[in-house]
Amino acid sequence: MTKVQRWFEQAWQQGHPLLWLLLPLNWLFIALSQLRRALFSLGLKPVVTLPVPVVVVGNISVGGNGKTPVVLYLVELLQRNGYQPGIISRGYGGDASAQPMLVNAQSDPRLCGDEPRLLAQRSGVPLAVGADRIAAAQLLLTSGEVDIIISDDGMQHYRLGRTLEVAVIDGQRRFGNGHRLPMGPLREPISRLQQCDLLICNGGRAHGAEHRMTLEPSDWQRVDGSGAEAPQGELIAMAGIGHPPRFFQTLAELGLSLSASHGFADHMAYSSALLQPLAHAQQSLLMTEKDAVKCRDFAQPNWYYLPVSASLGATFDSQFMTQLKEKLDGV
Repeated sequence: MTKVQRWFEQAWQQGHPLLWLLLPLNWLFIALSQLRRALFSLGLKPVVTLPVPVVVVGNISVGGNGKTPVVLYLVELLQRNGYQPGIISRGYGGDASAQPMLVNAQSDPRLCGDEPRLLAQRSGVPLAVGADRIAAAQLLLTSGEVDIIISDDGMQHYRLGRTLEVAVIDGQRRFGNGHRLPMGPLREPISRLQQCDLLICNGGRAHGAEHRMTLEPSDWQRVDGSGAEAPQGELIAMAGIGHPPRFFQTLAELGLSLSASHGFADHMAYSSALLQPLAHAQQSLLMTEKDAVKCRDFAQPNWYYLPVSASLGATFDSQFMTQLKEKLDGV
């Protein structure tokens, strides 16, 4: 994470008088956002309705809120209820010139992006990426194996028609100072959540109708793919996700004491030269599963990642399936 990114994240959470210098840009952002949405609402820009239901998992703020575990959770929930889900994603961090493209567990994350590769690896369902989510969805549907689509992010991609919207909220950071970009972290106003079908609070205390999500860790795995093993010796952590402190906090909650932690930019392109100096042979370098998919080819034996899975509970499951059925039945 760069110093500029770190400064903005802290300023959005703690406040800083210099943010008021961005007020004209804030007004411009709001005006353009409202104009764009109005064009879709009035039918002046077309909304594309796909031949299968679409569930959008997104948020109203920038930075990692925990959408990836939610997408994986919904894949399993839909499969248990007889659906054949597929996933579409923007493919951030990948090569846009190679998209749209189908993604599987062997796809190169430099082409498809780190999150899509992780989603394909963990879910095993058809997945397509592309800056144009409509094109990605149409490519996905050519497989003939999908009867419902989950869109990883895309809440503000109004050209894509959707059956249900699921918003994920960071339970620790919430909405920062409540301002829109660039004065604050919000892409849309907090009132936008009232239009969503289901709200998920990732960590922290859930408010109102929000469903609290916890992340359940699994066994530590070696990044090089050689199997499960607990990290040994002195522990060094790194994370290149939307909010690296969340991973470090997870490790602390597991009772792990870190000698050092390193935060990188989201979708960081790693190399052996960049990461190898972080931990010597008697130390263990700990990372997220999202980071690990980009490091496997040059991973050292003392590098480990921690798979996590979302836990949302029976009430969420029931409400999600009920609302989906009602939307499909036109209730």
